[in-house]
Amino acid sequence: MIPFNKPFLTGKETFYIEDAVKSGKISGNGKYTQLCQKFFEERYHFKKCLLTTSCTDALEMAAILLNIKEDDEVIMPSYTFVSTANAFVLRGAKIIFADSRADHPNIDETRIEALITDKTKAIVVVHYAGVACEMDTIMDIAKRHNLFVVEDAAQAIDNFYIGKNGSQPLGSIGHLSAFSFHETKNIISGEGGMLAINDPQFCDRAEILWEKGTNRSAFFKGEVDKYGWVDVGSSFLPSEIIAAFLWAQLENLDKIQDQRKMHWNNYKEKLADWAKSNNILLPFVPEYSTNNAHMFYLICESEDQRSAIIGKLKAENIMAVFHYISLHESAFYKDKHDGRFLENTQKFTDRLLRLPLYYELDTEVVVNQFLQFESAKAN
Repeated sequence: MIPFNKPFLTGKETFYIEDAVKSGKISGNGKYTQLCQKFFEERYHFKKCLLTTSCTDALEMAAILLNIKEDDEVIMPSYTFVSTANAFVLRGAKIIFADSRADHPNIDETRIEALITDKTKAIVVVHYAGVACEMDTIMDIAKRHNLFVVEDAAQAIDNFYIGKNGSQPLGSIGHLSAFSFHETKNIISGEGGMLAINDPQFCDRAEILWEKGTNRSAFFKGEVDKYGWVDVGSSFLPSEIIAAFLWAQLENLDKIQDQRKMHWNNYKEKLADWAKSNNILLPFVPEYSTNNAHMFYLICESEDQRSAIIGKLKAENIMAVFHYISLHESAFYKDKHDGRFLENTQKFTDRLLRLPLYYELDTEVVVNQFLQFESAKAN
C-alpha cells in the first residue's frame, strides 16, 4: 500500500520530547517553543512568531487582532479549507468569496478589487500547494483601500514570492500570517501551527491573546510586577512536547525539502507525456513563485476522468485523493453567498487530484502505474 501521506520522523523527536519532560517545563513557552520561534524569526525575518496548537488557532488569533466584528466583510478564496473562513465567521464577519485563477487554485488577484465595499476589513490569501499568490498586486489593492492582508500560509513553509521587493518568504508580506505543522505538511508536529506577525502594532497584543488574555508573558520577561486579565484570549499556546517534536523537524528542514523537491520533479518530468496525451494538466508554478514541493496534483479533463484514475490507482493499492469542496457551495454557507458562479473554483473542486507525496515515497512505483494506463479516459 502506498498511502497518500506518511509522516517523516527525523529520529530526534523522542529525544527532544524526553528532554522537555525532564526539564519540568512542559506546559509551553519554554526552551523548545523559544527555539522554534527564534528559528523562524531569524531565518525568514518575521517580526514576531508565536507557536499555536494549530493553524486554525493562528487564523483565529489573526481575526481577533484585526478586531473583526459583526457585519465586517472579509474577502478570501472559496477553494480553501474551512478554517480559513471559520476564523472570521466566528467573529461575526461576512465572507466574500473570490474565484481562483484559471491557471492555479490561488485567489485571482484581478477579481479582488471589484468585491471591496465600505464594509471590507481584510483580504485573506491562501498560498495553495505552497505556491505564492501574486502579492504585489494584492498588497497594492490593500494599501489603496486601507485593508489588512492575512496570509494563510498553511502549506507554504520555506517558499518565496519574487516581486518588486526581491525574494520574500511567504508569510512575511501580509500584516499577519498563519502556518500549519499538521502531519500532512512538509514540516510537522502532529498538530500545530504558528502565527507570524509582520506589523509591529500587533506584537504586544498577540502575546496577550496567546496567553489567554493575560499579560503573563510580560510578567515572565520582567516588564510588569504581576499579571492579570487584560484582554480577550484563549488557550492558543501549545505544550513543550509539541514544540520539542517540531524542533527536531526544523533541524532537518533543508534535508526534508530537498527530498520532497526530488519527488515533485520526478513526477513532473516522468508524467509529462502521459498527461499531455490524456488532456491532463500538471501543476503550474508562476514565475513569481518558487516551489516548496508541498503537493503534486493533476487537473483532470473531467470529474469522471478523475474518478476513473482514483479507482485504477486504488486497485493497485495507491491512494490518490481530491481536495476541497468549494466553500461558497457548502451546506453551511451556500445561502449566505451572493450567488456569483465561481467558474475556476468549480473546475478545481471537480477536477483536481492529489498524488502521494512524502519523504520516503518511491515515486517510480506511482509513475509506473500511470504509464501502464493505456488511457485515463473514464470507461
